[in-house]
Amino acid sequence: MDPIEALNPLDGRYCQQTEVLSQFFSERALMEYRVRVESAYLIALSEHEETDVRVFSEEEKVFVKSLAKLSFTDVKLIKAIETKGFKDVKATKHDVKAVEYFVREKLKGTSLNDCVEWVHFGLTSEDVNNIAYGLMLSDGVSNVVMPRIKELSDVLEGLALEYGDVPMLARTHGQPASPTTVGKEFQVFASRIKRQQAQLEMHEVLVKLNGASGNYNAHVAAYPNIDWVGFSKEFIDGFNNERMIKLRPNLVTTQIEPHDTYAELFDVLRRINVIVLDVNQDMWRYVSDDWFRQKVKEGEVGSSTMPHKVNPIDFENSEGNLGIANALLSYFSTKLPVSRLQRDLSDSTVERNFGVALGYCLVGYTSTLKGLEKVAVNKEKIQEELENHPEVIAEALQTILRREGQTASYELLKDLTRGKKVSLQDIHAFVDGLCVSEELKKELKQITPATYVGLAAVLGKRRFEEKKQ
Repeated sequence: MDPIEALNPLDGRYCQQTEVLSQFFSERALMEYRVRVESAYLIALSEHEETDVRVFSEEEKVFVKSLAKLSFTDVKLIKAIETKGFKDVKATKHDVKAVEYFVREKLKGTSLNDCVEWVHFGLTSEDVNNIAYGLMLSDGVSNVVMPRIKELSDVLEGLALEYGDVPMLARTHGQPASPTTVGKEFQVFASRIKRQQAQLEMHEVLVKLNGASGNYNAHVAAYPNIDWVGFSKEFIDGFNNERMIKLRPNLVTTQIEPHDTYAELFDVLRRINVIVLDVNQDMWRYVSDDWFRQKVKEGEVGSSTMPHKVNPIDFENSEGNLGIANALLSYFSTKLPVSRLQRDLSDSTVERNFGVALGYCLVGYTSTLKGLEKVAVNKEKIQEELENHPEVIAEALQTILRREGQTASYELLKDLTRGKKVSLQDIHAFVDGLCVSEELKKELKQITPATYVGLAAVLGKRRFEEKKQ
């Protein structure tokens, strides 16, 4: 299928941005992760001295591990076993059982022919499946999604440093408010995202390997003297070498691991997306107000009828795609932890959409990055807005007058400025009429909207952290 014929825009319009996720979240990838778990489990049984599985040679271990590197022929074989049958095996209509039969088929006619019956020994399909999905999420989020999030937070922090000293009118409730700096406002977003990044980096996914009802029933029936809990812990930890998002054993489950850590992971991603949505909407407004100008790209069209248009389409695109992502992530978080009694299968089809949600995240992050690359601060316009709103220094004046013991200072400034258009000259005339010292009048007159930024420049450049160190 040509991408232009794809039903899903992630596989069509946005395929160049999202195809990197297919190596972790496609059906082929899911098959590979399942075979990887089956292969590792078979080797683990052979290495346990109390099972009757013979010890594998190093060459045999290499061969078993290599089964997870599926060729396209292998993928078609697994699908055939599931849907049509293969040789003397009838169609399983069960995707994990098809993987088991595939591994068996690959062992036949090799030195491991005598170990065919040990494949999937004592397991329920969810033992394989939940570990496969745990690996899938760990690899996909760590290798694709997190680097893009880090790139975004780094770009925002770079803009914070670049524009840390550029004063800007703040708006609270949409109205002119005490000034800030451009850089500090970028730093707010960078700091928020970095906090969520830290939670992602420390995240752990719980998985289980304990049989059909979570009690090791079949395992204990076959080998009552083996420490199956210890075996599970060791087996699961074996996947954690150099892994950022690690797998940890959940020892008390039903047939399925309850997916609470999936929900926690998706909730962190959803919070990151909300922060990026906030970036998009603020940048859209700044562009609309001409506080930021967009760089014109040769050949681009902003409107099919209005030639002058340069639209903030990247921020708008990101906003729409992150909205879809969050709708899916939110559904995952509320759906997956709920399963009737010891197991129902409604989670299975939902899990197949993990890559879809992460694909929309990726498109959103990429679009925001493109938007940020295209904008530059319009310092003249920002300065003009500051000068047009001298009333914002009323807070400073009434605070200093309070310091000096002036009664009703708030009320005096309120009468002067609230709901009125005043000039800096009006404010200076007000100061001249105060019964205060000339030295204090001079102090008050030195305050301008451009200088009344408090510690914004320090906060924007994170200098407070340097001093603390």
